[in-house]
Amino acid sequence: MNRPDAPTRLTQLLIDRDPAAAKLRRRRPWWKSRWTWAAAALALAAFGWSQRGRPVPVELGTVAAAYPSQAIAVLSATGHVSAATHASVSSKGTGRLEWLGVQEGQKVRKDEVIARLESRDVQAQREQAAASVEASKANLAQGKAELVDADLALKRARDLAQRNFISFSEVDSAVARHDKAAAAIASLQAQIGVAEANLRATEVAVEQTLIVAPFTGVVLTKNANVGDILTPFSAASGTTGAVVTMADMSTLEVEADVSESSIAKISVRQPTEIQLDAFPELRLAGSVNRIVPDVDRSKATLLVKVHFDETDARVLPDMSAKVAFLSRRLAASERSAVAAVRPEAIVTRSGRSYVFVVPAGDAGAPLRVAMTEVRVGSRIGDLVRIEGVAAGTRIVIGAPGNLADGALVAAQKV
Repeated sequence: MNRPDAPTRLTQLLIDRDPAAAKLRRRRPWWKSRWTWAAAALALAAFGWSQRGRPVPVELGTVAAAYPSQAIAVLSATGHVSAATHASVSSKGTGRLEWLGVQEGQKVRKDEVIARLESRDVQAQREQAAASVEASKANLAQGKAELVDADLALKRARDLAQRNFISFSEVDSAVARHDKAAAAIASLQAQIGVAEANLRATEVAVEQTLIVAPFTGVVLTKNANVGDILTPFSAASGTTGAVVTMADMSTLEVEADVSESSIAKISVRQPTEIQLDAFPELRLAGSVNRIVPDVDRSKATLLVKVHFDETDARVLPDMSAKVAFLSRRLAASERSAVAAVRPEAIVTRSGRSYVFVVPAGDAGAPLRVAMTEVRVGSRIGDLVRIEGVAAGTRIVIGAPGNLADGALVAAQKV
């Protein structure tokens, strides 16, 4: 079957001998040449190959350990730990310290003897007072015997007077003797009272040489040593007042200064979370115990005292502490730290959330990242809670859109 366009195709197969047409074909633009595009493709491939091993500069960060309490904290304040029950234990008497039986950190019970002053002089005075009591009692016994004898003599005198064997003047003498003996009994009893009072006074003086713990607590500091002269007011040169300083650890609380402009956010029995500077990982539950109704005009603050709802043996007086005042009480599941990152560290691809994990190594050396899928949770302050990566893991912050799994990265120089 003959096709009408056959002659046209045959003419295209003929060799053009026209020199002018060949010259025109040689003058085509260079960008239309196939060799030009091939060279450009090779150049781009070579450039891409050269850039393939070069690390991408990125900002590195760390997965933080955040506490859920940060999301419900209405106010934060700083303060220090103090004991509501504390004392500087001293002696009421004056004397030389003869014995000290406690050291710093030792637990003592109420009324336990912790130190003793020299007491030989007051001991001698007590023995003398005790002897006076015994002598007074002996005099009383003698007076009672004389009263019995006077009573018998009076009865005999009256009997004889009724029989007219003696005169009534002798009866009067017997009556006077009886009354005198009876009066002597009262005087001797009063003397015993005086002697016993003197004995009690000397016993108090002896007791004052014994320094006892006023309450159950822990010795914080030792202010005197054996041989020091103790005096109640420590007014004389070279004397000491307090022997030890102690505190009841069950009454520890945090004293925090709160600005008067923020005091409206705090109420009594409001739940709190206490963090100690010495132990940042330790978070203890507390509650507002009382607000001292006195404004410090120099700082424009009020003193808020926070009670420890749970205790720890590591908490000591005068430790620095931070208090977070919460809008509600924390649940048990909210007491532990969770992993959290800055929002820009999370990359969303294909509807899933990822972070680029950077392995351990020199931050300046090229490192190969691993794109790790995570579950995104609620916000905790400026951070976002995530699951799937542990706290402390090094990650990329603000990853470029073309960053892929396994790519080489290096810490961006500031």
